Amino acid sequence: MTSTASARPLRVGVVGLGWMGQVHARAYTRVGQHYLDTPLRPELVAVADTATDERVARAVAAYGFTDVHADWHELLERDDIDVVSITGPNFIHRDVAVAAAQAGLHLWLEKPAGRDAEETAEIAEAVAAAGVQSTVGFNYRNAPAVELARALVAEGRLGRVEQVRITMLADYAAHPEGALTWRYQNRWSGSGVLGDLVSHGVDLGRYVVGEVESLVCDTATFIPERPALSGAAFAHTARGGGPLAPVENEDYAGALLAFAGGARGTLESSRVAVGEQCTYGIEVHGDRGALAWDFRRMGELRVCLDQDYTDAAWATRFVAPGDGELGAFQPGSGIAMSYDDLKVVEAHRLVRSIAEGVPQGATITDALQAARLVDAMATSARDRRWVDVDAPRVSP
Repeated sequence: MTSTASARPLRVGVVGLGWMGQVHARAYTRVGQHYLDTPLRPELVAVADTATDERVARAVAAYGFTDVHADWHELLERDDIDVVSITGPNFIHRDVAVAAAQAGLHLWLEKPAGRDAEETAEIAEAVAAAGVQSTVGFNYRNAPAVELARALVAEGRLGRVEQVRITMLADYAAHPEGALTWRYQNRWSGSGVLGDLVSHGVDLGRYVVGEVESLVCDTATFIPERPALSGAAFAHTARGGGPLAPVENEDYAGALLAFAGGARGTLESSRVAVGEQCTYGIEVHGDRGALAWDFRRMGELRVCLDQDYTDAAWATRFVAPGDGELGAFQPGSGIAMSYDDLKVVEAHRLVRSIAEGVPQGATITDALQAARLVDAMATSARDRRWVDVDAPRVSP
C-alpha cells in the first residue's frame, strides 16, 4: 500500500482564486488526509488571478502558493505544473482549458465547462487529442446518498422507472438591486440559470436514472433590468449603483424530460426563488418503489421500497460507510458530510485518473452532454417545441 508520505507530488496551479478557487485549493490539500493510499500528493504551486485586492493576497498566503500571476498564460507556461484548476468566470473556461490541455496539463474544470456546447466540444476535443485527464465540477453526484440512489435504480429495486422530478432552486439573484455582473450578460456567461444550475440538474438526472432523449422547455426572465456596476465585482451579492441595463438571460427554466428507458421527468430551476437556498434534489418513482434526495439533508436518502403498490410508507435511510465515499470522511452513519467534502471526492477522483490513466468520476464527456441538454433547452424555449438530444459519444 502506498503511504501519503511516499506518494509522488502532483503540482497544482489554480486559475481564479475566488470562493470556488479556494474550495479547490482546500480539496487538493485534503486528498491525502482522507485517502491515505493516494499514489499522488497534490502540492499547491501557483495562482493566476487578475484581482489585486487584499482578498487574493490573503488567500494566496493562507494556502501556501509560492507564486501569483496576473496573466493565466504565464501560469500555463511554467514547467512545474502538472494539473490546473479552472474556477474563474464562464468566459475564460474554454480558452484556459484548451490551452492547458495543449500544454499537456490535466484539468479540473468548473461547470459550465464552456458557454455553450460548441465551446465545451472544443475543450473535449483538446483533452482527447492531448491524452490528458479531466474532471468537471458536478459535485452533487458525489454525495453518498446519490451514489446509493444510483445503485438502487441500477439494481432494479424501484422496478421500472416511470417518473423523475429534479429541482434546482436558489435565491442568489432574487434581489432586484443585484448588480448587472457578468452572470447576466450572455457574451460573458453564455446563459443564465440554464448553465449555472440546470447543468447540475441534468447531470444528476443522467447519473441516477439515465440519458435524456428529448425535452421541451420554457424559460422566463423575471427581473429584466439590473443596475450597472460602479466598479469591478463578481460576487452574487454585489449591488449596483449605476443606471439600469437589460438582463440578457433567463432567471427561470422549467422542462419536461423523456428518458431513454421510457421514464418521464420534470426539471424546474430558478435563481430568483425567494425563500429557497440550495433547494437541490431529485425524486425517482418506479413501478415498485421510490426514492428522494435533498442536498440540504445530504446524508439522508428517503426510500419507499419492498412494499405493496398502494399505501406504501416512506422511511429515511442515513448513509453509512460503504455507501459512496462516506467511509473516507466519517466512521459511522448519521455523521454529516459537507459541500467541501464533495469537492475532496472530486479531487481524489482526478488524482486517481491521473495516476491510473483511466477517467474517474465526472469528466469533460459528461460536461459536453450536459451542455448539449442545456443548448436543447434553450432551443426549445426559443422555438416553442420538443427537441431531440443525441446520446453522448464516448471519448477516445
